[in-house]
Amino acid sequence: MSNCSDHNSCVDSAMKEAENICSKNNLRFTDIRKTVLKIIWESHKPIKAYDILDKITGMEFSAKPPTVYRALEFLLENGLVHKINSLNSFIGCPHPLQHDQCYFIICSACDEIEECCDESISDVIKSVMKKNKFLHKNIAIEINGTCQNCLESK
Repeated sequence: MSNCSDHNSCVDSAMKEAENICSKNNLRFTDIRKTVLKIIWESHKPIKAYDILDKITGMEFSAKPPTVYRALEFLLENGLVHKINSLNSFIGCPHPLQHDQCYFIICSACDEIEECCDESISDVIKSVMKKNKFLHKNIAIEINGTCQNCLESK
């Protein structure tokens, strides 16, 4: 399901974009934040916070849950990663700060996640919220199913 043809280039691009966003916004992109982001981008599959914690154990960082959660909070707040609520995990954002809301299609067979942005879906959601006089904090739409590749390999 992933559109990535050169994963190393994909990771390098994500890291450079994160550096640029942080530099432009005067944000501290610390070593732990960089490491957590790189771990998330190691594959296009979702990763849980405790799996990230396991990977930083033995590195020069304090391998404690608050360390990872603070880094994840920073990455989320600055649009560099997304939380996949149904899986309680995180994925990198391939186009940070270029969208308001996205939705995700999640293949339950291969665990690939595709981030999809569609202005018309966002417009409908905003219209429903306005009609119901509801102020949202976060919109998370996740669609679970089976991707075409997995369907064809059966």
